[in-house]
Amino acid sequence: MTAEYDYEALGLVAGLEIHQQLDTETKLFCSCPTERHDPDEAVRSFTRYLHPTKSELGEIDEAALEESQIDREFEYLAYDSTCLVEEDDEPPHRLDDEALDVALEIAQLLDMGVVDQAHVMRKIVVDGSNTSGFQRSSLIATDGEIETSEGPVGIEDLLLEEESAQRIEETDSGVRWSLDRLGIPLVEIGTSPDIRSPEQAREAAERIGMLLRSTGTVKRGLGTIRQDVNVSIAEGARVEMKGVQSLDEIDDLVREEVGRQVALLEIRKELEKRGASVGDPIDASAVFEDTESGVVRGALSGGGSVMAVPLRGFDGLVGREIQPDRRLGTELSDHAKRHGAGGIFHTDELPAYGVTESEVGALREAVDAGEEDAVAIVADNTRTAELAIEAVAERARTAIDGVPEETRGANEDGTSRYLRPLPGAARMYPETDVPPVDPDPSEVETPELLTEKVERYRSEHGLDAGLAEQVAYGRRMPLFERVVGEGVDPTLAAGTLESTLTELRRDDVPVESLTDAHLTETLGLARDGDLPKGSVGAVLTVLAEEPSLTAEEVLERENLGGVSEDEVRDAVSEVVDRNAGQVEEEGMGAFSGLMGEAMGALQGKADGEVVSTALREEIQKRT
Repeated sequence: MTAEYDYEALGLVAGLEIHQQLDTETKLFCSCPTERHDPDEAVRSFTRYLHPTKSELGEIDEAALEESQIDREFEYLAYDSTCLVEEDDEPPHRLDDEALDVALEIAQLLDMGVVDQAHVMRKIVVDGSNTSGFQRSSLIATDGEIETSEGPVGIEDLLLEEESAQRIEETDSGVRWSLDRLGIPLVEIGTSPDIRSPEQAREAAERIGMLLRSTGTVKRGLGTIRQDVNVSIAEGARVEMKGVQSLDEIDDLVREEVGRQVALLEIRKELEKRGASVGDPIDASAVFEDTESGVVRGALSGGGSVMAVPLRGFDGLVGREIQPDRRLGTELSDHAKRHGAGGIFHTDELPAYGVTESEVGALREAVDAGEEDAVAIVADNTRTAELAIEAVAERARTAIDGVPEETRGANEDGTSRYLRPLPGAARMYPETDVPPVDPDPSEVETPELLTEKVERYRSEHGLDAGLAEQVAYGRRMPLFERVVGEGVDPTLAAGTLESTLTELRRDDVPVESLTDAHLTETLGLARDGDLPKGSVGAVLTVLAEEPSLTAEEVLERENLGGVSEDEVRDAVSEVVDRNAGQVEEEGMGAFSGLMGEAMGALQGKADGEVVSTALREEIQKRT
């Protein structure tokens, strides 16, 4: 675990970018639905190759240029709902009104100023995640603020964007993507660099997440919200870490990145002391002509090469740990992998992997490496090996300078890996196919905060604090509000949507098959007295396993309908008659035992409260 640092002394500066999918009816620039599909449901596919273009400034973005150097074919899975806009065979339509309204609600919750006119821009993206080679984005609001326990955090901007395609898998020729996610409306919220500790980063993300969910119109579940974290320290550099899926990971990610930058600065200091430099790559294939290393032999037997680069002054430092289970050599390897190589070997870890001590000595001699020098090698087909070793050499040069600015991917353990250079302004230019819009924040209402909902559920509906918070923060909060508005008992609705569904899931009931319509109809039957409250779970179990049925059909087929109040009283009277002696002797003390017998006699078709009331009255008559 990374040690805690004096973050103020190190000059920690951090900021967040929150990306949240909106739960709208249609996508941002077309009328296709926003529901997701299983890749097996694809009806066809097509392929594309993407290349970067110059911006209006006549420049090519560095990140896009590096991405384009990787020769890959992109395959896209299309569905029954896929349209020409998603395939980039038709211009995008107007900005979706519903998505814009949700963005304006979010802007109000973040205390932001809305722009007078929103223009759509193109952002160059050539990693295959968009069929067009760019992502469309529109600035909606600026200059907001949220409060944290460590002080305010500014909100610089709120953008309305289209979601990217879903990466399915790597293929032999490139990457396979699914188009069902492409175009789902997305808000991107960027904070100011006001965050000064890992804990504040997490708290700020939690606050923004709560505000987003307060709208009731954001998608929920894995992958629907992503956090990017920007981190730097005074002597380090700004690093953007992308793809944080869980709030629980944010503070660990900030701590680990601070530790990584501190370690890289220590390496820089040692390299400066040694007068380090990076030599030119050479072909060292001859050194390994008779090697027993499977990786190296496999590359050479296939007509490939072993490329080597001398890292002068790096001995012992390439293998130095900079994050848990990650070393400077791992960083070099990340860059090699970007060009298709499997990774690198370096002399801080050799002899190993079938490479012998005599081969290490011959390698050092081939590149004229001294005792303080290290050597890195890449074994692959010649073109890949050449590109990869050049990337390794370039990353080693930046190690001499300290911490490089870059975009990194978040790992589950709090560490991160290199993805690409930081993007620049050259990746943005206007989208001429979509007309600008004039947002009117006066037309939308400010949503009730989830914290306020919790208090209202307690005061108005009588829910206890725990259940009120579960419902308010749960993904079915909008459904709860709707059914309660239709007369369903709040306690029954809350218990069903939170407790009952959780219990059924633990019993391996496929509750994910239950739709809002299933739940609404079932609760409606209970409200109308046609279904005992105790049978709600039984109906939902059948519906989950046979979702084509309706709740009413299940009720009739399974004979789960309720009984009348008169039938309840008759059944209770019979139970008391059978136990007249006990009632005469114990009075109301007999209640508990007779209650179970009465419920059994009614076969669970009556609510416990109704049975309880009838039983108490009957006992009182007899005593």
